[in-house]
Amino acid sequence: MDFNEIYHLLFETYAGIGILVGAGIAISLLVCVLLEIKTRKVYRNHEADPEQDEWALFEDEVAEAEAEEEADFAAASKKKEA
Repeated sequence: MDFNEIYHLLFETYAGIGILVGAGIAISLLVCVLLEIKTRKVYRNHEADPEQDEWALFEDEVAEAEAEEEADFAAASKKKEA
């Protein structure tokens, strides 16, 4: 097979495009697995804090809302006492 036949097979036929897509997925999966193994070796002593959530998208807004609710509750309590 010469270069033109290989080019025609890979880029001008459905089977060739399938081969390219499959090879791309296989290579990406291999790279992901290797990088994950490397990352686990580097950070093997890092454990998640069981009391802390993984992450919170609106953590600051939740804290601010809780502070406002506490302030409103305190203000309402003072009004009742007065």
